[in-house]
Amino acid sequence: MMNQLFQQVRVLDPIAPIDRTDRVTDVLVIDGVIEEVSPTTQLPTDLTIIPAQDLILAPGLVDLYSHSGTPGHEERETIESLLLAAQAGGFVSVNILPDTLPALDRASSIISLDREYRQIVAHIPNCPQLGYWGALTEGAAGKAMTELAELATAQITGWADGHAISNLALTRRLLEYLQPFKLPIALYACDRQLRGDGIARKGIAAIEYGLPVDPVSSETAALAATIEIIADIGTPVHLMRMSTRRGVELIAAAKQRGVPITASTTWLHLIANTSSLKNYDPNFKLDPPLGTADDQLALIEGIKTGVLDAIAIDHHAYTYEEKTVAFGEAPPGAIGLELALPLLWQHLVVSGQLSAIKLWAALSTNPAQCLHQAAPTRSILFDPQQTWAVTSDRLNSLGHNTAWLGQEIIGKVNCEYSLTTFLASK
Repeated sequence: MMNQLFQQVRVLDPIAPIDRTDRVTDVLVIDGVIEEVSPTTQLPTDLTIIPAQDLILAPGLVDLYSHSGTPGHEERETIESLLLAAQAGGFVSVNILPDTLPALDRASSIISLDREYRQIVAHIPNCPQLGYWGALTEGAAGKAMTELAELATAQITGWADGHAISNLALTRRLLEYLQPFKLPIALYACDRQLRGDGIARKGIAAIEYGLPVDPVSSETAALAATIEIIADIGTPVHLMRMSTRRGVELIAAAKQRGVPITASTTWLHLIANTSSLKNYDPNFKLDPPLGTADDQLALIEGIKTGVLDAIAIDHHAYTYEEKTVAFGEAPPGAIGLELALPLLWQHLVVSGQLSAIKLWAALSTNPAQCLHQAAPTRSILFDPQQTWAVTSDRLNSLGHNTAWLGQEIIGKVNCEYSLTTFLASK
């Protein structure tokens, strides 16, 4: 492994927190280990000097939840393509939901998938870590608990379904049963009956575009009930996919009174809203649906204030045939592992809506905390000024279901260099 000197790189450290925009620094990498150069630093003779005035050095990103095509839908996404997409996007860890085919609802299924992952790691340098959410309930209907104790033997990230659990009594029993395990639990609060056939968040835009509306109460009614159960049982829970202003308000109030919760929204809900539906692009059909402009502002403010702890990618690849249909018929979801950081940077940091430190924390150290894990020790180099075209041959994901396909975006992670240990704060 070569020795490298990155000259005048900007260091972001969300833990300190430090954003060294006023004092960039030289960083020495010896055998992948990073240290800041000081006047007394002895530089090795076999040194590759890399001008890095436009680069950002920061901890690798952590994705709370995304979807894998393997097993069952390898035409959408394989484990290898998912990991390559994650690596290209700056993620050092990605955690997949159990909605595979068959579902990850047995320890044997997770062990088998992990065995495949271990084989892939051998030929992907600096391969991201892959984590597995074990299923809370069996089947899409989610009417019965899985063998939760058996799943825990498979070294899972924690428990989640990725879909809403409609039975509140079952939610209560799950939280009671899982309390002793001390592993993360992630729940998606949504009342499917209140949603009905709604596919666009209720508001002027949905009415103007003639799309069936999904009322705010489909999120907030389920969220309020779930919060009360959590408060009663006392088992910590991560609440997924917040998408409305009222949802953010409920999270804030619950945290203020000490309910043991963390919460996340997805990256697309921060940079798009119902006005994005005007062209009926099926790549903007999501679950939950995009919020109104007011919801979007509340979500951004939630990340800024810490009411919302983290930004998840919820990457969901589909084939061209599955997604290229009428808006109402398209399955919900879009890819995002390779696109989230540059697009969030441009929409939120460059625009001044969010600081670089806040964005990085919400994508890196905070998700790790939500997963009860240590902060990432591997670093990435991000070039916030590099322009690149989002084309099928440039994407690592097998799925190309993104509204930015064929467009140029600004910002790219540099995967050329091997950086294994993050620079300690000075």
